[in-house]
Amino acid sequence: MKKLNNILYISLSTVFLSFSPIEKAYSQTKISSLLGSHMVLQQNTEVSIWGNDKPNTKITITSSWGQKSITTTNANGEWRTSIKTTKAGGPYTLNILGSEKISLEDILLGEVWLCSGQSNMEMPLKGFAGQPIQNAQELITNSTNTNLRLFHVKRNTSKTPLFDLVGTWKEATPLNVMDFSAVAYLYGKILQEKLNVPIGIICSSVGGTRVEAWTNNKTLKESDFDFSSIKNTDEITVNSPSVLFNAMINPLTPFNIKGVIWYQGESNRNNATQYQKLFMAMINSWRKEWGNENMPFYFTQIAPFEYNPSVNAAFLREAQLRTLQNTKNTGMAVTLDIGEKTCIHPAKKIEVAQRLSYWALAKTYGINGIPYSGPIYKSMKVTDGKIELDFEYAPNGISNFGKELKYFTIAGEDQIFYPAKAELERGKLKVSSQQVAKPVAVRYAWENFVEGNIFNVFGLPASSFRTDNWDN
Repeated sequence: MKKLNNILYISLSTVFLSFSPIEKAYSQTKISSLLGSHMVLQQNTEVSIWGNDKPNTKITITSSWGQKSITTTNANGEWRTSIKTTKAGGPYTLNILGSEKISLEDILLGEVWLCSGQSNMEMPLKGFAGQPIQNAQELITNSTNTNLRLFHVKRNTSKTPLFDLVGTWKEATPLNVMDFSAVAYLYGKILQEKLNVPIGIICSSVGGTRVEAWTNNKTLKESDFDFSSIKNTDEITVNSPSVLFNAMINPLTPFNIKGVIWYQGESNRNNATQYQKLFMAMINSWRKEWGNENMPFYFTQIAPFEYNPSVNAAFLREAQLRTLQNTKNTGMAVTLDIGEKTCIHPAKKIEVAQRLSYWALAKTYGINGIPYSGPIYKSMKVTDGKIELDFEYAPNGISNFGKELKYFTIAGEDQIFYPAKAELERGKLKVSSQQVAKPVAVRYAWENFVEGNIFNVFGLPASSFRTDNWDN
């Protein structure tokens, strides 16, 4: 059946959802698993409340913050309505009266963010086997915060869009954060402390997954995705096209959120060109699903790692950089300085969350004066056999903070790259090589594993980059 568009309402209104046939028989009042006690609702807007009951049953929604909505179920027993939220605060109650009464307690109004991606987003604060999160002991010990609420979406796949999922809202406590995404928790922690309002964090992530699994079928078709590359269309895996969107994103789309943070890309490193196209399309399709074409979407560039040398992950990092440069209202946290050569799951998740939060605090919440991006290559000029590089987001130039300047290569018109010497002169970065008398191109950190060593003066690292567009 055709799914109705999800929109934000200006006044109280009612729409109906279409559910699959197996969900059509109801004898009591039910609501989505996403709606529950201890949840956070987005402040100062209209939020959707939805569920099922007997056909043609009156549903009355009453909130303790002074708002009320009345609707009636359709012939299939489905209902959906919206209710206005006020400024951040709580705790509140929300009563839903149909053929039965449901009372939701300890509800907060604040800011709600979705956190998604693959294993580096999924990685819990307690870490993986033999793979720790830096400072986990102290973070877990000091995690209790009644104004930070967490919702973990249970892993699931589906060939068709689902309309409910499994999960429970929980307060941030040592027991609850230990098994929750480290990046998602830390991001929420930073926002809660800086904004001083309740924060709700929804984490929907699965390790080892590709971007096409998180993208709806319509968008994949419009992006010319090669479905013929799928060898067994009857077998569902976590990387089958659209199956994670259907099961773990689609059920979330009626729930009003402020924005998204994303950490994924490693599993798409074999086809960077395709990834850029699909990633940009996925971002815009999610915005359509939530009815907000300007919804903030901040993502993490994949960290350096010693991948198989047959594939250069620098091209995937470039695809993510180009996504930033060509997709509005996005931001990218660079991790070039915190990767680990033999572990694809870096321990330094605090830095990841901090760098994502800088984008949100500066761009979404309008806090002036917060630097939010590392240097991004802008232009070059050649003088006396040296290439001088110019960067955006580096108003006071480049610094190496005492690190060795390395991973630079330089080429002439023959397109053959040689190791290069980099030097800093009062914030200006110059690159040269005695083997290239007439240089025309520079590359920085253009390999799988590197240790990033150029930053702006605020300590935010530059992405790997190249000044050329050659195929090799």
